[in-house]
This record gives sequence, structure tokens and C-alpha cells, in this order.
Amino acid sequence: MRRLLPTVMTTLLATSAALIASTGSAAAASEAPRIGVGLVHAGGTFAEFAPGAAASTYDQALVPVGAQARVVVSSRSFLGTTTLLSVRGLVPDREYGAHAHTKPCGATGDAAGPHFQHEQDPVTPSVDPAYANPDNEIWLDLTTDAVGNAVAVSTVDWGFDERRAMSVVIHETHTHTDPGHAGMAGKRPACVNVAF
Repeated sequence: MRRLLPTVMTTLLATSAALIASTGSAAAASEAPRIGVGLVHAGGTFAEFAPGAAASTYDQALVPVGAQARVVVSSRSFLGTTTLLSVRGLVPDREYGAHAHTKPCGATGDAAGPHFQHEQDPVTPSVDPAYANPDNEIWLDLTTDAVGNAVAVSTVDWGFDERRAMSVVIHETHTHTDPGHAGMAGKRPACVNVAF
């Protein structure tokens, strides 16, 4: 049964993401962050940072104003957490990294803090693959298609408690896994507020 859950959750999240995308509006996402039992969604259209913005771009060459992102999350302590990130209008045929971060988006990409880790690394910055890995963090690396669209899904076997991720940051490269560089993915060209 537990092996079927990621497949079932991915299908449910993909359906939810399609429903969100069909609204075509950032306001719709921010007005109704919960779309079902245990499901949360967020996202919007990227613009220059402003307080309270749903989606902010800090590097328009990598994440243009007008591009869009949607995030759908299902998290239960007994089922784990499945997160779906869908983007539209990024640079075509390009690799990006993306991760859940500890703080909301701010005036710069660094304001979102470090990656959220289920088991926190006592060393900062965390570049140890024992902590900086896709089982202990939420990694959503993307490769866009010919028109700049992509979808990524992360499934981990833990849920959130009183500590929660607060955003998804898009990075300039896919995520490194080697010791001393684990979890690193370059600059932070954009951020999406997500109330995990």
C-alpha cells in the first residue's frame, strides 16, 4: 500500500495543479490556498519583489517577469510529503534547481534562508550529503521544454510538524550531490511563497 501512495499522490497533485493552472490567475491561488483535505497550493506570476508578492524574480534573464509557477503540496506525518512544482515561461531548454526553503521570499533570494531539512545539519552552510540530499530536503530540479515549461515532483517519507518550509526557491542550476557541494545549485533567481 505504501508503495502505491506516491503514485496516487502524484496523480492527485497533477490533477490539482491542472485545476489551479486553469484559473489563470495569481489571485485565485492566493485566495484559496487549500484545495482539499491535506492539500495546499500557492504560486502566481513572477514580478519584481514587492512585500506580500506571491512570486518574485530577482534575475529576469533566468526567470522573466510574466513567467508563472504553481506549487501543490500534500503532507501528512503518516504518509509523507509530496510536492509538485509546475512552471511556465522560463528560459527554454534549460536546467534549474528548486528547493523548499525555511523562510518566506524577501527582497533578495537569500532572504528565504537555507533549504528546509527534516533532520537539521548542525553545520551551516549544509553541504554534507548526509543532510543535503533529496530524502532529507525537498528537491524539485527542473528541465524546461522548448517553450520554457516544466514540472517536477518530490516525495519524501516525512511530514511537517511545528517547523515548516515557507517558500520554494528556483536556483540557476541542477542540484549538486558531491561532498562539500551537496545541495548547492547556484544563484537564486526567483522565489515563490508557499505555506507548507
